[in-house]
Amino acid sequence: MIKYLLKQPAGRVLAVGFLLAIAVGSLVLMLPVSLREGVQLHYIDALYTATSAVCVTGLTSVDVAAVFSPFGYAVIALLIQIGGLGIAIVGAGVFLAMGKRVNLRERMMIRYAMNLDTDSGTIRFVRHLLLITVIFESAGALICFAIFAQDYPPLQALGLGIFHSIASFNNAGFDLFGNFESLASYSGNVPLLGTTALLIIGGGIGFLVIGDMAVKKLHFSRFRLHTKVVLLVTAVLLVGGTLLFKATTDLSWLDAAFYSVAARTAGFATAPIAGFSNAGILILVALMFVGGSPGSTAGGIKTTTLFILLQGIRTFATNKRACAFHYSLPRSLFEKAAVITILAAAVVLLGTFLMSVMEPSIPLRDLLVEVTSAFGTVGYTTGISPQLGADSKLLTIVIMYIGRLGPLTIATLWYFGPLTSARYPEGRLSIG
Repeated sequence: MIKYLLKQPAGRVLAVGFLLAIAVGSLVLMLPVSLREGVQLHYIDALYTATSAVCVTGLTSVDVAAVFSPFGYAVIALLIQIGGLGIAIVGAGVFLAMGKRVNLRERMMIRYAMNLDTDSGTIRFVRHLLLITVIFESAGALICFAIFAQDYPPLQALGLGIFHSIASFNNAGFDLFGNFESLASYSGNVPLLGTTALLIIGGGIGFLVIGDMAVKKLHFSRFRLHTKVVLLVTAVLLVGGTLLFKATTDLSWLDAAFYSVAARTAGFATAPIAGFSNAGILILVALMFVGGSPGSTAGGIKTTTLFILLQGIRTFATNKRACAFHYSLPRSLFEKAAVITILAAAVVLLGTFLMSVMEPSIPLRDLLVEVTSAFGTVGYTTGISPQLGADSKLLTIVIMYIGRLGPLTIATLWYFGPLTSARYPEGRLSIG
């Protein structure tokens, strides 16, 4: 069975790897040692929580702080770490720690999982990725510990700091504060929100970008095209999101800026989402749909996809060649970006439709937020997650899984052979 699986395309192997992590995680979360004394947990909720953790989403159907024990917290944190780094990176990291050689097949899976251009330097990339993760999460844990130590006993503050740092850097909106309140009690705490935002951005812009910035010593002109595009789009979305949230929803500037950061993939909340205006909800949905950047811990269609899509539209509208930062952009990039966006929109629309059939008493806007949040692996909810029936939870689990792997990866899982060279003559069709 294992030999057969390893012969499959990289996307299929990674998809099965995520499924196995979810399955094992859900079973471990059902163990008595993972639960608080006297707590009963339905398997659907354990599966929901494990999927949310591995898919670095943050949606929860139960109060994590009240249901799980410290051991359960550790299991969830481990699942978040595995999901954030990815199955291929975790596997390679284990091999390197054991002193074993990473073979060509495993390098190809790493390249596929992280959207690398070439197989050369794969192991160096993995080492840098793991080092970056350790640096960010360790620094975040220390700062968060200092903040939480003002409100909690030292040992509990340390646990909260480590968990929150892992969840933030891996863009998973889990929290251990109880009552589904997320960061509401820290809505005015600049050090914590600032640290959380930096961890989210660090995990969301991607390891390729962080590595390029470190090597090029922050010289923007020397950055790779990918890095420049990611930084540009990220900055525009952060600033634009802040201004739009402030203009449409009753939020402070600090909360508006924080939501602009967290809405694209992390899902931490400083104020109830249910209180947002309809315009604010639409902005939230749009940011969740876009998500983070390729090669990161984030979900969504990705910032580079949005950039290429807009450049392609501009090209068709002006009849000029698409270019960016003195580079021409091939037409194939626009085609791929269009396919990804259409598939993603189809998942969100179909998911919302099915959820509205299953949950007719819940308002459409709440269902749209829930489904988009699941697809973008964000973790935002208007509070309806615990109210969902078993069928709706299963649907959410499937959408979170699709969002983590990406709709294009899911679509190509059924590809069984090489494309045939024979084709029909091209036809003409009027469109638009």
